[in-house]
Amino acid sequence: MKYFALSFVFFLIVGHVVYAQIPADRVTVSPKEIDSVLLNPGIGFNTFQHFNGDTLFPGSGWSEGSPIVYQNFGGSTFNKNYPQTTIAYWRVYWKYMEPEKQEYRWDLLDQALDSARRRGQKLLLRIAPYGSDPKNTDVPEWYRKMVGAGTNFKYNNPVNKWMVDAEDPRYAQYFGGLIRALGKKYDANPDIEAVDLSIVGAWGEGGGSALLSEKTRKALIGAYTESFKTTPLLALLTDEKTNRYADTHGPHTGWRADCLGDLGFWAKDQNGWTHMYDYYPQSIIQFGLQDTWKKAPVSFEICGTFLRWRDQEKYGEKEVKYIFDEALKWHISSFNAKSSPVPAEWKPLVDDWLKKMGYRFVLKRFSYSRVVEANGKFLFDSWWENKGVAPCYVAYPVAVRLKNNQHSYVMLTKADITKWLPGDNLLSDSLSLPPGAVPGEYTIEIAVLNNKLPQHTNMNRTIRLAIEGITPDGWYTIGKMNIR
Repeated sequence: MKYFALSFVFFLIVGHVVYAQIPADRVTVSPKEIDSVLLNPGIGFNTFQHFNGDTLFPGSGWSEGSPIVYQNFGGSTFNKNYPQTTIAYWRVYWKYMEPEKQEYRWDLLDQALDSARRRGQKLLLRIAPYGSDPKNTDVPEWYRKMVGAGTNFKYNNPVNKWMVDAEDPRYAQYFGGLIRALGKKYDANPDIEAVDLSIVGAWGEGGGSALLSEKTRKALIGAYTESFKTTPLLALLTDEKTNRYADTHGPHTGWRADCLGDLGFWAKDQNGWTHMYDYYPQSIIQFGLQDTWKKAPVSFEICGTFLRWRDQEKYGEKEVKYIFDEALKWHISSFNAKSSPVPAEWKPLVDDWLKKMGYRFVLKRFSYSRVVEANGKFLFDSWWENKGVAPCYVAYPVAVRLKNNQHSYVMLTKADITKWLPGDNLLSDSLSLPPGAVPGEYTIEIAVLNNKLPQHTNMNRTIRLAIEGITPDGWYTIGKMNIR
């Protein structure tokens, strides 16, 4: 067999006891590692306002905030000049989701969820309260009539100013009410990857959040954390009070930042200040988020587009690699490149980045009982390495399958892969054979089961491992054993 080799080692942990050599009744297998980009849930690139198989945005532009303009789907989910993805990101303004007071356009969301499902993706959602254009991206018309036309508030930065007064209690009542209704209907929906915790500022990016009163901050954040108990939340990297409160009050609250790659876009106008050299490395620590990645995901969005990086900012491979390495240092799991083309010359850098982003599981050793009695237990010890920069945040089960031409037995292990941080991880277990297991020779297969999927999805039913030996249904062949 090409996909594994037998290995005899001097020391092996078996049932937490150290032996000087492998016992004669056990076999140890060393699967061969592969170097391919793996398409797995919750990690990698996002499509933006698009889905797998769609034509990308032309040039360096993009659109956001409006209902999705759906392209004809010809059946192929291949992305030209863009990585394959398992996450589709949709950003939509409040005005579209609640055009009339407390009349919600769930049909828009349901259509996006259905399209993502058919393209092998889950949906990452942000409902932004407003954009930056008072004519086209304002709050809902009914809310504007309620609060009036004034826009001179505590925070009126010309870039991401407030369109309405966040301290007006009606803002938390009605925008927060939409979020609570969203959570009541969609929390734990298997088609939703995560929801951005968007509260104020243009595009929902949190401009001026540091100025919020404690009462308003708690009300707006609470609309999310009290309504989404299962679906992960991603809090925008905004200010210490907001981020610390969100981080400690949501059981699955990670964070995101929306300008990865700014090495000097506006430095001339900001006394040299940049996101990459100033804001991110300082804020992650000052806001208390340096360890959040251990419990919840970190996601980034590109500053501009890759084409702007190359053509306008004049970045070369050195700058791109620096940006990618910094994101890995901050434990990135997913990345929104705005469905804008990846320059061909940077594809090797992108592929290398994708191999490290999020989790990447390599089964290094698997030692097992050569013969098991029909009413006995299948004992094994295994050594895994997570070569990514983050754990998997979903408790997908690790399963062992014994299979021959007549029978197939699946047994779930005790593994909790959400605890598999980067580096080495051990898994030992003693699995009872199913009652009535028939004696004979069996092939041993192992898989991490993607059992959190909705029905009728095109996603893989198993998590892809970075080893050889995959079967047509996504399991990995380990070796042979006998039930006696």
